[in-house]
Amino acid sequence: MGGIEKPMEDRGTEGVIRVQRRLLALEAAHGARAVVPALRDAVRRVPELSGDPASLHGQDRDLLAALAGLCEVIGWLLFDAGLHGPARRANARALALADLCGDRWTGRLVLLNHSMLQTHTGRPRAALETASRVRGPRPLPPRIDALVLIRRAHATALLGGHREAAELIGRARGRFLDGVSRHDPPWAWWLDGAELLGHEGWVLARLRRWDRAIPLLQAAATAPGGPAYRDLFGAELLSGLAAGAWRDAEELLVDLADRAAHTGSARTAESLAATALALRRRAAAPASLRDGAAHLLQVLSARERPPAARP
Repeated sequence: MGGIEKPMEDRGTEGVIRVQRRLLALEAAHGARAVVPALRDAVRRVPELSGDPASLHGQDRDLLAALAGLCEVIGWLLFDAGLHGPARRANARALALADLCGDRWTGRLVLLNHSMLQTHTGRPRAALETASRVRGPRPLPPRIDALVLIRRAHATALLGGHREAAELIGRARGRFLDGVSRHDPPWAWWLDGAELLGHEGWVLARLRRWDRAIPLLQAAATAPGGPAYRDLFGAELLSGLAAGAWRDAEELLVDLADRAAHTGSARTAESLAATALALRRRAAAPASLRDGAAHLLQVLSARERPPAARP
């Protein structure tokens, strides 16, 4: 896969937007890990992505907004590629650029992404604080309020707040069912029914409420269409089934192993590997399931490591 082409066109607002669209198209086709070389290209070919964002003070507002949007995408892709340090730096740059041009909606999206990264890396208290920064003096539209509640529910579950986490994810469902609003930002489209089901099931799985979590994860993992990163819901479903639903776990493991070599999401690969390791060591699991887990680990270990990145 080649990098980003036509560097002379990657200048100005329209050029920056074209870079962002190309990155998203590459991710949709190949996954986040495969986009890392193109991310490095983007940083080289869009000079405003280097240096102190404060040096861009006074630049055209539309250009700053486009740069903030591009940095948000870069931060998200780096996170899904498993490059957490560069993702943090990209998020910080995106927030600074959004602040420069007063683009509060992009800033909110970055905060939602960053809260998810903090939960993923074991910093749930920081994730709660970051999610709280999304709110402002005016009420949030339903979709965005639901996302804040989802982020809070995941972090709270990690902190052991079982009742509160369940209440938060229930409130998120209620806000989602309030419907779309004319105040929703353009990027709110991706919080659809399948996304909500996946996160609701995932939070309940963190709480080990398997009877409710597994059907929700199953519905999210088998929903047609949707972004490639939703394979993560299938990985979390496998983790839930590994609690004792051996036959169902074995059937799903075979399906996931067929796709694991090509997954572009480091988060998905990490979840699959953790579950496979646990199954491999579980003496009570059927031998066929433990053999399948060993095969899945072999598939995952054969995946090419993503290149280092310093956006």
